Amino acid sequence: MAMAALRREGRRFATPLISPNPANVFRSSLIPSEEPVLSGVRCISTQVVRNRMKSVKNIQKITKAMKMVAASKLRAIQTRAENSRGLWQPFTALLGDTPSIDVKKNVIVTISADKGLCGGINSTSVKISRAMHKLNSGPDKENKYVVLGEKAKAQLVRDSKKDIELVMTELQKNPLNYTQVSVMADDILKNVEFDALRIVYNKFQSVVSFLPTVSTVLSPEVVEREAESGGKLGDLDLYEIEGAETKAEVLQNLTEFQFSCIMYNAVLENATSEQGARMSAMDSSSRNAGDMLDRLTLTYNRTRQASITTELIEIISGASALEG
Repeated sequence: MAMAALRREGRRFATPLISPNPANVFRSSLIPSEEPVLSGVRCISTQVVRNRMKSVKNIQKITKAMKMVAASKLRAIQTRAENSRGLWQPFTALLGDTPSIDVKKNVIVTISADKGLCGGINSTSVKISRAMHKLNSGPDKENKYVVLGEKAKAQLVRDSKKDIELVMTELQKNPLNYTQVSVMADDILKNVEFDALRIVYNKFQSVVSFLPTVSTVLSPEVVEREAESGGKLGDLDLYEIEGAETKAEVLQNLTEFQFSCIMYNAVLENATSEQGARMSAMDSSSRNAGDMLDRLTLTYNRTRQASITTELIEIISGASALEG
């Protein structure tokens, strides 16, 4: 290439010495020197658009694949979530659900996902948890967090690190079952002191809709106190206790079983909402990528047409100049 450049330069400077028409020599030496520069500029502009189109196509393929994966997982877990709703309903009929009860030790169990790309489902759980923390705060009250999932952990660590009592992640590494969730619930009950457990999760309604939900589980002492005071749990004394167990032991077992059942349903509901939200988000991303690809294709065609038109004008102008 260096030798070719030297030969070109030699022709450029040697030609005027033997040419009878200096004007034609100047014109013929000027046109080849400008053509590579203009051609280079046009090629760079179209190449940038072409690379962008290729990137958008690859992103669209990924989002479509993620949508299909989320849809398959959603079908598998939705049925299990709907069947688990029958576990906690008897406890609500027996003990009620009292989210407005005022106690000293509140533990907020925030359930979230370990992965992102699922819309605002994780941010919603964190916002509800922070609102519960602020609502139940006071000079003689204690509020703690139990965090399930990486996404809620990443958000709550920023401003509430000192209030986080326990963190559990990788909940969906294995298929969710009641045994796994009951072990997790047992760890929470052993490591956390509470008067009320407030489980924050997203209840599945449809692929594009989920409902932020708070379920409350009271400690056996608070349940017994409320029953004796004749509050919402006063009807509990109407039931007879069979066997050698005392009322306190029955309430203890009942609270543990209630918490594990509600946790099992909450984890499944949140996982179903996560897959539905991810499916919806990936569908929107695929459509946005398609719209962007259409705009880039239009830009590429316009740029290419402008390049062809410019080349034709240059060819015609050069031919006209040579004829004249």
